Amino acid sequence: MYKLSLNSAWRFHFGDPKDQPNVWEKPGADGWRVVDLPHDWSIELPRQATNPSGSAGGFFTMGRGYYERLIDFPDAWHEKKVFVEFEGVYMNAEVWLDEHFLTRQPYGYSTFRVELTPYLKLGGSNHLRVRVDNSTQLNSRWYSGSGIYRPVWLLLAEPIHLAHWGVSVTTPTVSTQEALVNVRAVVENELAFTTEVAIQMQILSADDQIVATSEEHGRVPRGNRLEFNTNLKVVAPRLWSIDRPNLYHLKTEVLTGGQVVDTEITTFGIRNLEFIADQGFLLNGQPLKLKGGCVHHDNGVMGAASFPRSEERKVELLKASGFNAVRCAHNPPAPAFLDACDRLGLLVIDEAFDCWRDGKNFFDYHIVFDDWWQRDLDSMLLRDRNHPSVILWGIGNELLERNRPEGVAIAHRLAEHVRGIDPSRSVTAAICGNWNNENKAWDATDGFFATLDVGGYNYMWKEYTSDHQRLPQRLMIGTESFPLEALENWEAVLSHSYVLGDFVWTALDYLGESGIGRVKLDSQEPFLGEYPWHQANCGDIDICGFKRPQSYYRDILWKNGSGLYIAVHYPLPEGKQPVITEWGWPEVWSNWNWPGCEGKVFQVDVYSACEQVELLLNGRSFGRQSATHAERHIARFDVPYEEGELKAIGFSAGQPAAEVVLKTAGHATQLRLAADRASIQAVADDLIYVTTEIVDSEGQVHPAADRRVSFSVTGAGELAAVGNGNMISEESYRAQERSTYRGRCLAVVKSNGQAGQIRLHAQSDGLSPAEVEISVE
Repeated sequence: MYKLSLNSAWRFHFGDPKDQPNVWEKPGADGWRVVDLPHDWSIELPRQATNPSGSAGGFFTMGRGYYERLIDFPDAWHEKKVFVEFEGVYMNAEVWLDEHFLTRQPYGYSTFRVELTPYLKLGGSNHLRVRVDNSTQLNSRWYSGSGIYRPVWLLLAEPIHLAHWGVSVTTPTVSTQEALVNVRAVVENELAFTTEVAIQMQILSADDQIVATSEEHGRVPRGNRLEFNTNLKVVAPRLWSIDRPNLYHLKTEVLTGGQVVDTEITTFGIRNLEFIADQGFLLNGQPLKLKGGCVHHDNGVMGAASFPRSEERKVELLKASGFNAVRCAHNPPAPAFLDACDRLGLLVIDEAFDCWRDGKNFFDYHIVFDDWWQRDLDSMLLRDRNHPSVILWGIGNELLERNRPEGVAIAHRLAEHVRGIDPSRSVTAAICGNWNNENKAWDATDGFFATLDVGGYNYMWKEYTSDHQRLPQRLMIGTESFPLEALENWEAVLSHSYVLGDFVWTALDYLGESGIGRVKLDSQEPFLGEYPWHQANCGDIDICGFKRPQSYYRDILWKNGSGLYIAVHYPLPEGKQPVITEWGWPEVWSNWNWPGCEGKVFQVDVYSACEQVELLLNGRSFGRQSATHAERHIARFDVPYEEGELKAIGFSAGQPAAEVVLKTAGHATQLRLAADRASIQAVADDLIYVTTEIVDSEGQVHPAADRRVSFSVTGAGELAAVGNGNMISEESYRAQERSTYRGRCLAVVKSNGQAGQIRLHAQSDGLSPAEVEISVE
């Protein structure tokens, strides 16, 4: 099936026009502008305290939007089948071709396809129109974004073609000597007569060497479909794993009369998954504990807009911080995210829903669940089933029906539906403790858990041991955990074979659910932060991709990194005590710049993988403190502030084993830019992320010298976004300038599709400017 991008040159109108009854009558009138996809209008518009999205949606503007694109269809396509595929539209999408209504799609996270063929004007222009309605608030517990936020594709096929998502690849038998690859391919015949077809398959290695072939023949009845079921043998396969994510490509061709009429390339990996209570999770026969984190779908400063590079960068950040698994909470992710997980070796829990019939907001998925769950679940399963990174299907999160008979019945129906489509993987759901006035006994969830292959526990690690004693065959996984309980959760994983892993809430910070991880100064503050809070503030990594203190603590537990980290507690107003929310972390900062605080005593924590830590200030020792399990691997010191150098030395078996230094920065003198790549591709959707830092004359980042930085771009690109990790900033993510936060901010530059050079220039009053040049090839 021929696939053509439809991401360029859309006309967009925000809001309902007030001066015309039909928005489509005058698409060139005032209020319309040209945009490229992916597009999230909410990230572009001002945040306001009065916006209906409130704390949950980060106070962003939602509303309704209209998209239109002209498409010319040549006469040569008169015998073709033409479809359009939307990877994701948030939400309540309605699609027209000219005046013809084609379909609606309520769920904002499902990929859906619609046929255009019956309504095409061949040899002329056709208007593809999409209405997006995100005006009914609240419909989400986090920032959703608004619009056609994932790519759109035009699909062109012959009347005989492979069905949409009709190729399925599994690897039922795997060893290092030989692997059996099972392929199921569905061919559709939209001709008026039965047709003889041949289907040819080739498995190619990553270097394009053919390693297996097959050919079969069959008769496809008119207006019907035929499934081919083929086994191919691969000798000495290169197995897919998190350390060696080897990939293969299946080339499937459909032939009639000796001519190829359809071709599809399917990327897959050869690997074996096992879930065994007394052994845990086994990948290719080897036990593997899941170092996991939950992520939402947004891309930080880019909003919900899903570009291949933004999705890939998320995976790179997770891998660099030691994660080997991710839970897509609480909806199917972007296809590009799973592609990156396949390439880079990150395991995935692919999750469908945040609620079923019982809603958590007035306008969330519960409104359409009964009518749409099967279509939306099928979309996830059929779209994502060939990804080797996906190891578990999640059918829901913290379902309110979890301790009621009707909830058990729904769980059974969904789980069996999943197994009917993909029996090669296991089914899970994330379950938390009971609340409200319902039966609060934890074992009231036993019936629900019995429908699952792996029981997902949200924040319930204290139930692992007793549940195992009652139900020794139950497999468990910590599908959500609090950052402050990282030690307990990870120890439970290591000490129990039946606990497969732990997924912290969250690995990456996100927009919306504002301030759920903040430190309060008053215990009476509301659950979520009030305006201008708009970030969750609970991620190991902030929305720019910068590691936060809890990420360094997790490095200690996972034995990842240097083994030492200095965290200085932020001074609080006199008489105030910090109130850390359950998803929060102490207000600490790797900073030794506190002018005006000379002599004031600061609490300094050193996260340590060593048994003891000695802390020195300007060569003066504050003694050694134990940093063993009993101290939660944190050595604490009280240190009167004076400028200079803090040095932490870690000792194991009495000998120095690690060292880290934190210095007072000098006077801020200049900006420094660091691009995450030296070059990008000459395609219109490639991105480069540039970290901007304020540094002193020695090149040390000054964490307390925040300034407003102005950006300009020349050459073959444009400034796509700016941002920082300040949870209460009121600055726009779509401006030409941004303030640094703790010495840093981020600029994202987008290619315009032309080869050449991009030059990003940054300047700030009182500082030497900086510039970086990026090749576009």
